[in-house]
Amino acid sequence: MISAGDFKKGITFEMDGQVYQVLDFQHVKPGKGAAFVRTKYKNIVTGAIQERAFNPSDKFPRAHIDTKEMQYLYDDGDLYYFMDSETYEQVPLGKDMVEDAILYLRPNDMATIKFFKGNAFSVDPPNFVELEVVDTEPGFKGDTAQNTTKPATVETGAVVHVPLFVEVGDIVRIDTRTGEYMSRV
Repeated sequence: MISAGDFKKGITFEMDGQVYQVLDFQHVKPGKGAAFVRTKYKNIVTGAIQERAFNPSDKFPRAHIDTKEMQYLYDDGDLYYFMDSETYEQVPLGKDMVEDAILYLRPNDMATIKFFKGNAFSVDPPNFVELEVVDTEPGFKGDTAQNTTKPATVETGAVVHVPLFVEVGDIVRIDTRTGEYMSRV
């Protein structure tokens, strides 16, 4: 059990049958009345963010989240298959769960999958990936305005804004947390 007075960023807890992660908290002790903990928390399954004030003595069961590095194998339309490299167990996940991460994953790439009570709820690609540009417009000579970008499609289908000098066939480094171009490899 964890009390609201012990909340810190990143702590996971169960409340009303749901699992939440503390995003931000503030211990408030007003001049009049009892102290409270103002908390901003996220439902880790749905992604909904809420704010609420808790009594510091409120107690909640701590939620144990398992994370595994798993290899992306293939998709067969609506399901995406990931394999645990230690046990070789394959886990099929629905498109709604992987739609953001799959933009940066090629077959055989590793991904971090989070589980709560044996059920997967989140798929995260590596923070940085290197992918080949398969489609982009050519840059024009003399087009040297600062910070000018153009859209480029990479081999996984993601569209990234890249500088004008990037061409088809170039390998680019992408930050998957923001979807931004980092550099040419």
